Amino acid sequence: MENSESIISIKNLQMSYGSKQVLNGINLEIPRGQIIGYIGTNGAGKSTTIKIMLGILEGFTGKVEILGQDISNGSVEYKKKIGYVPELADIYENLTAYEYISFLGGIYGLEEKKLIERTKKLMDLFGMEDVIDSRISSYSKGMKQKLLIICSLIHNPDILFFDEPLSGLDANSVMVFKEVMKTLANGGKTIFYSSHIMDVVEKVSDRILLLNEGRIVADGSFEELNNNQKEGSLEEIFNQLTGFNEHAEVAKEFVSLVEEV
Repeated sequence: MENSESIISIKNLQMSYGSKQVLNGINLEIPRGQIIGYIGTNGAGKSTTIKIMLGILEGFTGKVEILGQDISNGSVEYKKKIGYVPELADIYENLTAYEYISFLGGIYGLEEKKLIERTKKLMDLFGMEDVIDSRISSYSKGMKQKLLIICSLIHNPDILFFDEPLSGLDANSVMVFKEVMKTLANGGKTIFYSSHIMDVVEKVSDRILLLNEGRIVADGSFEELNNNQKEGSLEEIFNQLTGFNEHAEVAKEFVSLVEEV
């Protein structure tokens, strides 16, 4: 499901950390119902862009509107309609999943009984039905990641930001999660998906944005990028547009240094 309404609108977004210019004029119009693959090298500005949209970072210039609301006006209402899975999350590990989700439900004003019933069903679908009353500190990395994904969805948000969401997930859970994203997008949710796993981005994204040195250097479906660049895979397109083609040389030197020991 997709329409022309912009759920995210960004005009001339710029951001600096001291003398370092991180974002150099980002312009974007994102409609409902798209899965956006947001990729780039380390330090390209991906996390900065996302944190600005989430209202975590201030000090930018330009205009950012989420769900029709200018985020610079100080209101936090739009945040109630956003779900977020960060790459590195601080989670209250001394709590049980039941306690943690009840805490989040209270923040979102959700009715606890229905929330917990839904959570139990979601955890069951992820194979975690027996650990809702266990402390999160006892969870494996993959189990914590599944819990974070569930937490990002409990309030039925309109926009989801996923930063390396597959980290630690087993193969079956990865397949489930990819289908979840497609189903959410078909239902009108907008998903911003950031990952370094290029083949997944290539397969799940309706639209791919490639950020390089704070600028969007490619914007389109994989098929469109492939036709424009005349390359085979997203990884090859990525390497071409970011100007890095020395993989073999760097690997050879890396190994030679290891073997000097």
